[in-house]
Amino acid sequence: MGLSFFSKHLPIQEGQPWASKTPADIISTVEFNHTGELLATGDKGGRVVIFQREPESKNAPHSQGEYDVYSTFQSHEPEFDYLKSLEIEEKINKIKWLPQQNAAHSLLSTNDKTIKLWKITERDKRPEGYNLKDEEGKLKDLSTVTSLQVPVLKPMDLMVEVSPRRIFANGHTYHINSISVNSDCETYMSADDLRINLWHLAITDRSFNIVDIKPANMEDLTEVITASEFHPHHCNLFVYSSSKGSLRLCDMRAAALCDKHSKLFEEPEDPSNRSFFSEIISSVSDVKFSHSGRYMLTRDYLTVKVWDLNMEARPIETYQVHDYLRSKLCSLYENDCIFDKFECAWNGSDSVIMTGAYNNFFRMFDRNTKRDVTLEASRESSKPRAVLKPRRVCVGGKRRRDDISVDSLDFTKKILHTAWHPAENIIAIAATNNLYIFQDKVNSDMH
Repeated sequence: MGLSFFSKHLPIQEGQPWASKTPADIISTVEFNHTGELLATGDKGGRVVIFQREPESKNAPHSQGEYDVYSTFQSHEPEFDYLKSLEIEEKINKIKWLPQQNAAHSLLSTNDKTIKLWKITERDKRPEGYNLKDEEGKLKDLSTVTSLQVPVLKPMDLMVEVSPRRIFANGHTYHINSISVNSDCETYMSADDLRINLWHLAITDRSFNIVDIKPANMEDLTEVITASEFHPHHCNLFVYSSSKGSLRLCDMRAAALCDKHSKLFEEPEDPSNRSFFSEIISSVSDVKFSHSGRYMLTRDYLTVKVWDLNMEARPIETYQVHDYLRSKLCSLYENDCIFDKFECAWNGSDSVIMTGAYNNFFRMFDRNTKRDVTLEASRESSKPRAVLKPRRVCVGGKRRRDDISVDSLDFTKKILHTAWHPAENIIAIAATNNLYIFQDKVNSDMH
């Protein structure tokens, strides 16, 4: 795949509801469904916006791949915990699609405390000609009914209906940081800072605690859980990452409580690189199994790493995302940017990985050719069919014409959330309150 071939194909216009300027509109999660036909985003205001891919039309053969708004709904509202005198914000932390079982779509969305299961259905016909109801749905006077008729379905404008099917509450004392649907399609897990719970999708009033790292004395706490995910094929395996930079692979067949991991993936620290910030920047902010299930991808502050499930001692690949920030860690600590949690993503064939950076830059690494590229999600590059130009950050010395100096990077523009279409080279990039969707130029020219 040519890494520099991504071209813009969905400009986000000013004035559209998902591109406005209030803090509530900042996108907090992005997720494609299993076919890639739908794309869901959640924001800090508790809203979920679902985009649907338009089918290719004969009149506009290049339009295939365009994503338009399909449905918008309020998933979570702000709440108040009276026992702890704490506000629970409505921000959507994660969205996960369930594999489609019928014509309807289902997704899980969560804020800090409550997970909800939503069902998305379409209606393009309405029944008419009831015997006992009039046009407005009111019951008729039975004495006026003199004949029987068969109700018929009449076409109507397409309506997308979103309804809450289940609410999974009271399962977490601490803030939920991740949810993951099991390959058995019946269960899912949710993780907070200290515990991981296993839920059945049909049962809301109880969950099973499968990991608990809370010490008897909270003063002995040395690490927290940062992310977790089920294996894509083996329903008994899951992984969770920690703020100390380690990964623990657990097998639910071994014990009901998976406090004893099956495998511990941890890279030994290089003593020459030891600094005040070492522990902060080694904290894993995201972990993703590859589609094949053989590898795991992790993101820490400065790198992305690929781990082989069969080799625990060290990652098999390490890619520097923005190593030029190593000399800036002190100022990044002072402005709290060092605690930013960047996500990472695999492409459909597990050959390319993607993650975000600052200044609205995002990085791609080709695992086969070892090439990498820095691209920018910006208004300037958002004209339809515009080809994204690779960007370069200059640390010092000679600067080329299009290079940007490390001192002029905008740390308020950060790409934390990214998603890759499961089968095609289409990516979704959340740049604060704007959603950008890019498509591989090679693929789009074939349509």
